[in-house]
Amino acid sequence: MTRTINTLLWLLGTVLAVRLGLTAALPFADTTEPRYAEIARIMAETGDWITPWFDYGVPFWGKPPLSFWAQAMSFQLFGVNEFAGRLPSWLANAGIVYLVYATVRSLYSESQSKAARQAGLWAAVIYSTMALAFLSAGTVMTDSFLALATTLVIASLIIRLQGGPEFWGWAFFIGLAMGLLAKGPLTLVLTGLPVLVWVAFTRQWQTLWHCLPWLRGIPLMLVLVLPWYVLAELKTPGFIDYFIIGEHFKRFLISDWQGDLYGNAHDFTRGTIWLYLTMASFPWGLIALAGWAITLRRGGGASTQWQLQRPGLPSLLLAATLTPAVFFTFAGNILWTYVLPGLPFLAMLTVRVFTGMAHGNVRKGALATALLIPVLGTGAGTWFALNPGELKTERELIARVDALPGVGPGDLFYLDEAPFSARFYSHGKIRTLTHEALQQRLTGGISRAPLLLAVDNRDQAMIRTLQARFEAIDRSQRYTLFRLPPDASRTAGSKNSKKALQSG
Repeated sequence: MTRTINTLLWLLGTVLAVRLGLTAALPFADTTEPRYAEIARIMAETGDWITPWFDYGVPFWGKPPLSFWAQAMSFQLFGVNEFAGRLPSWLANAGIVYLVYATVRSLYSESQSKAARQAGLWAAVIYSTMALAFLSAGTVMTDSFLALATTLVIASLIIRLQGGPEFWGWAFFIGLAMGLLAKGPLTLVLTGLPVLVWVAFTRQWQTLWHCLPWLRGIPLMLVLVLPWYVLAELKTPGFIDYFIIGEHFKRFLISDWQGDLYGNAHDFTRGTIWLYLTMASFPWGLIALAGWAITLRRGGGASTQWQLQRPGLPSLLLAATLTPAVFFTFAGNILWTYVLPGLPFLAMLTVRVFTGMAHGNVRKGALATALLIPVLGTGAGTWFALNPGELKTERELIARVDALPGVGPGDLFYLDEAPFSARFYSHGKIRTLTHEALQQRLTGGISRAPLLLAVDNRDQAMIRTLQARFEAIDRSQRYTLFRLPPDASRTAGSKNSKKALQSG
């Protein structure tokens, strides 16, 4: 057993280390990562820790600030780069991994035993090597912090029910506060429903009341959360209405919701969230289903090694696993990341299946399975790190513009709309130019400075119009870059810029 524990420790450490390495190797690709990274960058630059800003002068009401706080502080500590932007999500994932490990260990009568440690490590490995868990472990997004918060809430309750120290009772309310500052009231749904289902079926109302410090914990949660909500509304009136009503009701009840200020609403077929759960939990979700089916067919029960102090705890884990999918079943405006809060508990249930199927072939197959997602993810990440031009990112184009003599990112305009990666990598210096303003310039407006114009490669009509008068000096996967000089010497100016770009 000691050998297995050492193997699992090595595997878990390797997976986490590899994922940490990938955080520095890959550029931000549009749209999610650079959008949130730019919000955090502006926060770090301006020192405004109350209102996240979508752009200078445009408040971002779509999410609370916890993830932006963490990323902005990381930028201040380590500089504005990919590693700093992704490190907070990696740390949040590491926190989830620990909570998975600690929760499974608490379900054994002797939490310090080798059997408990081995089961806890298996659960941590299973979670870390699920598709969405591996991806989100180093991605700039808010869902990692929501998952950390919801895992802390449910894990704290289970550990406390199993006789854990009072600290876990306080951690329950700290987790709720984190969730309310990471994603909002959705946290109360994702954690409240599983607890309600468990207590309704087991009738452990008094146990629930006595194991948590409700009368002191709720005020603590409110003290941690309410000041920011009040200050955010006072600073930018309208935040509460948009965030609470719009983001938490209209977004999910109204298909193709047109009130989204920061993106486009989605309208997927109802029930798509279950497909997302299968994809996100791959390969372990399917394996767990197969394992449960085999166990039932053989007439065997679940592992008896769990020593439960309270009835129905496996049901609590199952409810926590399925609540995100059940809640979003009838919503069309969804993303696959919405199932992330359920994956830690799926890992805990999956390890119970393997504990009951203890023969060596199953363990060896599980170890091989654990390598699948990390190997595929590392291979894909390495390839994209070596071929960043294949990603939807403007990092390389911005770098080449920055190397041009006489101009810089501040002289770069994107026609109509700039991608988030261009905004991030230019440190907010790039601007946009409407078709109308461009037409005015082409028909006689004279500028005193050269203008670099990036045109979407799909806009072939505009590219042909510009090619007739100016020379393209660069081209990326998505944009063609033109230099519009301030006077009649346009051709010579564009040729000189092209030569300088090629030599740089």
